Amino acid sequence: MQLASVTLREIGLPLVEPFRTATGMVDTRRLILVELTDGDGTTAWSECVAEAVPSYTAETVDGAWTALADLIIPLVLGKSFTHPTDVHSALWSWVPDQPMARAAVEMGMWGMAATRREESLARFLGRISERGAAPRKTVATGIALGMQSDADELLDRIRLALRDGYRRIKLKVSPSLDLEILRSACTQTGTRAGLSVDANGSFSLENKSDMAILEEIDALGLSMIEQPLPANAFEQHAELQNRLRTPICLDESIASDADAELMIRLRSGRIVNMKPGRVGGLTEAVGIHDRCRLAEIPLWCGGMLESGIGRAYNVALASLPNFTLPGDISPSSRYWERDVITEPWTMDQSGMVTVPVDRPGIGVEVDRDFVDSIVTRQAKFSAS
Repeated sequence: MQLASVTLREIGLPLVEPFRTATGMVDTRRLILVELTDGDGTTAWSECVAEAVPSYTAETVDGAWTALADLIIPLVLGKSFTHPTDVHSALWSWVPDQPMARAAVEMGMWGMAATRREESLARFLGRISERGAAPRKTVATGIALGMQSDADELLDRIRLALRDGYRRIKLKVSPSLDLEILRSACTQTGTRAGLSVDANGSFSLENKSDMAILEEIDALGLSMIEQPLPANAFEQHAELQNRLRTPICLDESIASDADAELMIRLRSGRIVNMKPGRVGGLTEAVGIHDRCRLAEIPLWCGGMLESGIGRAYNVALASLPNFTLPGDISPSSRYWERDVITEPWTMDQSGMVTVPVDRPGIGVEVDRDFVDSIVTRQAKFSAS
């Protein structure tokens, strides 16, 4: 593969409803879409999942745009690559602090390689994972619900999620949460779906009040507590996991395969939420999958409010065998009134999303006219 051109497009994609977490609220998702074209005219699309502000990680949309335009694209444009893993190697040492920007190009090259091979991305990933694996044809889906201050509203949202067939329900929490609301959510959910909480690192092991709340949460018998402590707190997570019965799931903590190895060695958690953008792309994501599979640590694929393009990469990744828990890969209608792909992602009544295993590349077509209508800035880079 030899890239002839790369086009960056920033879009503003309005959410069906605002999404609130421990770190803020968003009602319109700023996204960078990346269109890559090789010398033979083969095209692949990907996206950068960095957020508008440095809340989830230090990366931002504006910083990622600069990194892509000034550092990453010049490193790959016009260069020949035998395999997408070569792109990962080329970018890792030169742009270490912008994994989401790196991932936008690296994942796009995976999509392009699969397209050139006339093979689905899911099958391509399965063949290079540890011991090889045929991709699953459907993947189980969970839903993440933003923070709600009103118990009745939250319970109504849970009721609708159960009606729609979601296999897992995740609630955003913080140290200021109302435990009674969470208890009501447990009663509402019952055994019909797994219920978990995500703190986005907002608790502290040294804070007695925080620990009291975590102990109360632990008594509820949830399927997991996601990222209770800050990202770099591996030893503290290990101490906390030793005190809790509920499995701790690490998200922000796992930025590389080395982090996964450290988690396993220290026993900092029992589950991993994998977001390929967070770890710099699919090469590292597959490596983490293989390491966790050997250690019998289950994974699930998290979401970053991706458009249908980013969702395609997540669905392909989630088809690997060690993604045994329902992922945040909701249908397009969960987030967008209109997605950027011609055939939006859907989910059946049993909470399963179909993997496009028999369609080449990422398995979706971009709605170029719609994308053009919501572009806020654009730049094209050519090899000649």
